[in-house]
Amino acid sequence: MNFLTHILHLAGSGAFAYYSATQIRDLKTRPNILAGFYFAESGSVPFLSTLSDRAAAEGDTWLAKKLTKHASDETRHGKIFAHALQQLNKEVIDFKRQPQTTTTNKSQQRSPFFAAFFEGYTQEQLKPTVIDWDVFMASTYILELDASKDFARMAKVLPDNDPTSRNLKLGMLSIAQDETGHAAYLYEAMMRRMPAAKVEKLVDMWRIRKVNAVLGMVGGILQRKGETRSLVQDSAPSSEIDSELVAT
Repeated sequence: MNFLTHILHLAGSGAFAYYSATQIRDLKTRPNILAGFYFAESGSVPFLSTLSDRAAAEGDTWLAKKLTKHASDETRHGKIFAHALQQLNKEVIDFKRQPQTTTTNKSQQRSPFFAAFFEGYTQEQLKPTVIDWDVFMASTYILELDASKDFARMAKVLPDNDPTSRNLKLGMLSIAQDETGHAAYLYEAMMRRMPAAKVEKLVDMWRIRKVNAVLGMVGGILQRKGETRSLVQDSAPSSEIDSELVAT
């Protein structure tokens, strides 16, 4: 990573860290950011499961097992965020049941962040059955590595003086540990397939893409003055805390 990219990475990461910390600490905005994390974590499960099947079919049993574990972790992460929403008497909106025009539906298939991150790649090229393994491994490595740090930072700003926030903090810290493990196996997977120099070049390329995508996302947030579409709705009150979702 060159010096300019490093500076931009620090600037973009710092801005996102501040934004996400304020959003998750404030009880008014916490539900929406939790819902966003729920969709991101749960939504990746079918993708990872298909990739695991593909790796097994190609004879890479090591990678297949890692991807199966990755998918299982993401399922648990989704449950942690869904449970955190229940504790706030909220639940995610099922957008599949929302009336949408064809134009609207197509425009929302890929977020602005991922559109920038995967610029130059069609959605067809990014399907799990055909995606280039180098593209998947390097791009996901960057996302998982950064997510591990983001979740840890957000967990630290949550207060300890109430059970709901404390339970969420423990859950997010366990998620951060999982994301660190995901980044580690993805890096090892790349090292198994190519020389170290090529791995570093590939990682640097996707780091630059992530920096550009984050800066664009931050700019969009500033233009909207922090306003985002609601992802949650009221749900029935919940009083139980599912301790099995939190790693001990």
